[in-house]
Amino acid sequence: MRADEHWYGNPALDKAYRTLVDEEDARVCRNISDEACHVVPGNFFLQILSHFFTKLGDAVANPKTVLPWLLSALAAPGFFTALLVPIRESGSLIPQLFIASYVRRVAQRKWAFVLGCVLQAVAVLAMALVAVGLDGMAAGTGLIAALVLFSLARGLCSVASKDVLGKTVPKTRRGQVNGWSAAAAGLVTITVGALLLLGGGEAGDTAVYLLLLGGAALLWLLAAASYGAIREYPGATTGGGNAFSEAIHRLDRLRTDAPFRRFVIARALLLCSALTAPFIIMLAHEQTRGAALVLGLFVIADGLASLLSAPFWGRFADASSRRVMVLAGAGAGGVGLTLVVLTQVAPALAQSAWLYPLFFFLLAIAHAGVRLGRKTYVVDLAGGDKRTDYVSVSNTVIGVVLLLMGSVGLLTAVVPVAGVILLLSGMGIAGAWLSARLPEVT
Repeated sequence: MRADEHWYGNPALDKAYRTLVDEEDARVCRNISDEACHVVPGNFFLQILSHFFTKLGDAVANPKTVLPWLLSALAAPGFFTALLVPIRESGSLIPQLFIASYVRRVAQRKWAFVLGCVLQAVAVLAMALVAVGLDGMAAGTGLIAALVLFSLARGLCSVASKDVLGKTVPKTRRGQVNGWSAAAAGLVTITVGALLLLGGGEAGDTAVYLLLLGGAALLWLLAAASYGAIREYPGATTGGGNAFSEAIHRLDRLRTDAPFRRFVIARALLLCSALTAPFIIMLAHEQTRGAALVLGLFVIADGLASLLSAPFWGRFADASSRRVMVLAGAGAGGVGLTLVVLTQVAPALAQSAWLYPLFFFLLAIAHAGVRLGRKTYVVDLAGGDKRTDYVSVSNTVIGVVLLLMGSVGLLTAVVPVAGVILLLSGMGIAGAWLSARLPEVT
């Protein structure tokens, strides 16, 4: 018997799968091969497990919460903090047109994901070593360098995972893979936040960050091991020629494929759900004190949002990923707009330490919906060999947009933070409007 045989042909596992997807005929396979259909339950749970590890690792080494506090503890110059989110996101997105050429040459693309997880573990371990041995400018430089490696490896995982998901899990089940893994990771993240809240101690206590980042590195290695056990049947390896010429060819899809082009524009506008978060934290710093308290509350809020909302968004995305994008985008815009109004009309309320984690929680719920909706939508929109192209082109374009929109932070020199949040909220509402005009693909 194969070492991973317990994941396949197991009656208990099959029953759990039928229960989780909550449909009478859970064996109906849409948009995958007949041979892949026979091993769906095992592949379904292995992907939930591996994505659980990666999502938990992302939460522990979060550039919106944990890493800014680490840079502060190491007395790194402030401009390094401003680089965290753009580098982490754009560094993984922009190179994907070229990464896709490598992935397309691999018949079993799960191994590209495994490689990406191992590289992310190395990068996070390097961050932990920076926390122990460096400070000031050297610490900032070292952490950003490690983050660049982390981002590139994350891009490799992103391209590969959506292709593997499309090959191994049928339509109407794919959203739940991300939904259940995000919920489980959210539950554990709450525990991490509680520990920070109760025992995080002083901002300069680097031992806390060493434990967090060392644990995150272990999580990515566990993700690599579980993903490697997925039973993926070899697929087509066309389109893996010269990286530059293939990249130019794929970009032409934006001109020739109208539904895909509208999706990319809508996704760009829905970036507000990610970009608003740091400005909520900036508002909190303007009005409150106590970094350890705030860090714990924000981590708890982030984890609680994933725990409560991800299964709902996952099921909703399998019914209509387009409607998830509409509702979540409008929600993200509404959260920012409401927070700004409250801080302007109720100055006393604006000084409450609980207000900002509450709105961060609501924004995180909307952001989870945006992520699950657009991930499920692009997989279902593409189908077949177009999937890798769709993912890589959209991610590369979004990476460039993120870099450009990262300069929004410069507006805080002339515009109040609340004004920047209003601008981003308007983007979210526009993104929801455009998403409502996308074709249904479920």
